Amino acid sequence: MAQKMKKEARVISQKMLSEGIYDMWLETPIAKDVKAGQFVGVYPVNKATLLPRPISICEDDCERSAIRLVYRVVGSGTAEFALYQPDDYIMILGPLGNGFPLEKAAGKKAVVIGGGIGVPPLLETTKRLSQKKEGDKPEIVSAVMGYRNSDTFLADEFSKYSTLYIASEDGSIGTKGNVIDALKAQNVPCDVIFACGPMPMLRGIKKYAEETGVKAYLSLEERMACGVGACLGCVCKTKNVDEHSHVNNARICTDGPVFDADDLDMTV
Repeated sequence: MAQKMKKEARVISQKMLSEGIYDMWLETPIAKDVKAGQFVGVYPVNKATLLPRPISICEDDCERSAIRLVYRVVGSGTAEFALYQPDDYIMILGPLGNGFPLEKAAGKKAVVIGGGIGVPPLLETTKRLSQKKEGDKPEIVSAVMGYRNSDTFLADEFSKYSTLYIASEDGSIGTKGNVIDALKAQNVPCDVIFACGPMPMLRGIKKYAEETGVKAYLSLEERMACGVGACLGCVCKTKNVDEHSHVNNARICTDGPVFDADDLDMTV
């Protein structure tokens, strides 16, 4: 397992993709160790906001020693990050979490499903699935992305690596409804799912997978404190007993954020 490093990273570029959504590239040596679906803890400079903010890694570029973070401004910490300019420095910890088991897609019809700010971590996932060696490559790679409206940030990039399907809540683009509606309406070929998004969406995907006999791996979004499994501030219910807490919980920051859907208890 790659060692987690807390290091300064240099801002290469930053731009606003859509209202409240920012796209930042960082130069950092952790790029060589990143697995698709992992995240980093990003530290605000303001000491009043001491804890790092967990942000998924959207894309990884080993040749440039760079990672891409696409994030939503939701509070004082992320508002600070949005002010960074090229050649500024920012402290990060990572790579964190376990990532998606892409080897499970070999020879299968793989579908990546994202909703909201769960869309960005699936770009690197989709890219790596499409670029795997012949023997390990999925038969088909499809992407189903869910948005509120026609503001479909990153959608054009998914289309480079997959057959893209879009769902929008208001019906302004793609299938009207959610990602499950798009899966069914478009008859998307599916043997294995890799998904990230809000909990209601993930519950729907788990139910869909159970009903159709499809394997699903879900990346859970959660507020985190330490990011390294020490504080038990981010837990989810599981069917198995955690060796650390001795109850039916798992720590999303270290045991996840990606879980086999069959291992999760997602009842409300």
